Amino acid sequence: MTRSVLVINCGSSSIKYALITHPNQPRTARMEGLAEQLGSAQARIKGRDAQGQPFEHPIAHADHTQALQAILTRLESLTPDAIGHRVVHGGEQFTTAVQLTPAVRQAIVDTSALAPLHNPANLLGIDATLQVFADLPQVAVFDTAFHQTLAPHAYRYALPDALYTEHGIRRYGFHGTSHAYVSARANTLTGSTDQGWLSAHLGNGCSTCAIWQGQSVDTSMGLTPLEGVVMGTRSGDIDPSLHAHLHRTLGWSLDQIDQMLNKQSGLLGLSGLSNDMRTLTEAARSGHAGATLAIAVFCYRLAKSLAALSCGLPRFDGLIFTGGIGENAADIRAQTLALLPHFGLQLDPSRNLATTRSAEGRIDTGRGPQIWVIPTDEEGRIAAETRHLIFA
Repeated sequence: MTRSVLVINCGSSSIKYALITHPNQPRTARMEGLAEQLGSAQARIKGRDAQGQPFEHPIAHADHTQALQAILTRLESLTPDAIGHRVVHGGEQFTTAVQLTPAVRQAIVDTSALAPLHNPANLLGIDATLQVFADLPQVAVFDTAFHQTLAPHAYRYALPDALYTEHGIRRYGFHGTSHAYVSARANTLTGSTDQGWLSAHLGNGCSTCAIWQGQSVDTSMGLTPLEGVVMGTRSGDIDPSLHAHLHRTLGWSLDQIDQMLNKQSGLLGLSGLSNDMRTLTEAARSGHAGATLAIAVFCYRLAKSLAALSCGLPRFDGLIFTGGIGENAADIRAQTLALLPHFGLQLDPSRNLATTRSAEGRIDTGRGPQIWVIPTDEEGRIAAETRHLIFA
């Protein structure tokens, strides 16, 4: 029997959803959409219906529960058999997907201090969905779970031991659902699970991951999603003393510094123009100095991170690009790979240029480590984990 799963990815003012009716359903055949700007007069729901036709209509001032009711209406007569929720932070407690219970919900609340911008928003979706779909089994799938296979030498910070043992200060990693999906897909495409992959998830949020035989061994993000490579508006790695320096010299508060590092930095901060790589690429071609610098820093820090993470692999078999930038920006892939000549990566320029618009394909010459572009499917992965937990 085919079991359908409604995947919910809830933010503080939005709900992204997808109804996945069978395991191999292509994304283009799914009912999916986004309820956004919730709580405001501009609140609306948009997406694709059961016939694949786009739609958009207002749901002014709708809260999360009302938005879920609107989503249920959009599903028409298609009632899901289970619900799968994306939850950003599971701490050390959750290493796999788990069925939602009052105890699990409380554990997500307790972990919110580690993800104050994400877990409370995820809980809004969970609570609203429990009201609307009270009789359905519901599952939490954690971004951090895939990285719970990291060894202590990879996840510990060089800090006093009590900060870890008493307060959980360690590297957790994120984008785990994406890295898990694309590495598993690469294993399927190559016909082997005995592989060492480097994965680059590149979008507005970016992270890298080293994966050996299907397990994460290291990743670029840490305690929070701010650590690691340059992102759309996040700085990535900085000198830890920057906070003290800005406080002493400019009088900035911790909240001001945190806001700057998360919302005003990255590609946006470097370019002074945009956090969108498409905009920056066009501007760089026209000679915009800030855009050119932002792209150069982005690619260099990305290559540097991939090189560093290769230390975690017993053998390096290939590199996977995914995410909006990774799947579509052929020039960013080429510029990054050019910074890694000592890895033996040999890009095929024609294949690279042809693999855009979220197409799947191998873009190397056939010599040296493999280079793949694999569109991520986090919703598909969440549905698969939910289906396996509830119906296997």
